[in-house]
This record gives sequence, structure tokens and C-alpha cells, in this order.
Amino acid sequence: MVNQAKHDRQEVIEKATLLFWEKGFHATSMRNLQDHIDMRPGSIYAAFGSKEGLFKETLQCYADNSVSRLAAAVDATNSPLEALKNFLKNVVLGRQSAAPNEMCMLVKTVSELTEENAELLAEAKRLLKVMEDQFTALLEQAKAQGELGSSSDPRRLARLLQMQLIGLRAYTRVNPDDGTVNQLIDDVFANLH
Repeated sequence: MVNQAKHDRQEVIEKATLLFWEKGFHATSMRNLQDHIDMRPGSIYAAFGSKEGLFKETLQCYADNSVSRLAAAVDATNSPLEALKNFLKNVVLGRQSAAPNEMCMLVKTVSELTEENAELLAEAKRLLKVMEDQFTALLEQAKAQGELGSSSDPRRLARLLQMQLIGLRAYTRVNPDDGTVNQLIDDVFANLH
């Protein structure tokens, strides 16, 4: 008889994602993981190789979720700029109460880790680049559709947009007023050219 896995792998990864997002990599102990995902350390090591292996999968889960949310925003409108704006509003305003931390998990990881965890640090940076590439593709579409001027540089604007998103998420920790943050997001797009 084949030994069936006791835990649903994706469910475990999703639960671990929320825990790592809330506490960070170093502040999350194996005991925290054991309690939160209901797996003993031996089972975690058997399934993921190490705490680092599980964390790497949670980074990918977080990034995949962000890409899916961006795709949903794109599907909801014909305007690439409107899709980006709706995505920002969803990320910054719509998820505040549901997210375990206002900060982006990838940015939090880049801020926390050092070269001691070079592989995880590189993975977080790579996944941030994936999001930048997604933004660039949408801004290229916006340029092709005439929503941006012909002299616009979609890659530069994608970097600027990503920087502003990171800043807006941090800003909500200081000023959680939705009206103010909503106006700031409007300003981001009013000045995008």
C-alpha cells in the first residue's frame, strides 16, 4: 500500500506563506512553522528539504498570487493603465485587512536577508524582477494603444511604478487613511508619462 501524504502540499505552502510574510524568515522558528502548518519538523524536512526550501516555495507562491491578481485586473478592463491602477489599489487598499503584513513579502525578504542567505535573497530579487517585467509588458501595451506617449520608456516607467508601489505599501503603515492613499495612487497615474 502506498503511503499517502498527510498534508496537502499547496495548502501547507499557502499557510507557511502567510506566516513567513507576517514574521519574516529569521523570526519564524521551526516551532512556529510546526504550530502554524501542523507539520512536525521531520515532515517539513522530508517534504521541503529544509526551512529554506519551504521559504523558497512560499516566495514563489506569493509571486504567483501577485501575478494572478495582476492578470485578473487585466481581464477586467481593456485599458492597460486602468488595469495597473486597479492592481495597485487592490494591493495597497483592498488587501490591508486580509494581509498579515502591509509590506510586500518580497521587499520584506530583500530588506531582511543578507548574503548569509544568498540563494533566498537572489530568489526574492528574481521574483521582484518578474513583477517588473509584468508591469513593463502592460506599459508597452499602453504605449501601443496610445495611453502613453510615443517617447515613453516602458521599462523605466515599470521601475518607477514598482518603486511607488513599494513606497505606497510602506506609507499605509504610517497613514492608513484610504482616501489619502487613493488620491496618491491617482497622482501616480496622472504623472505617468
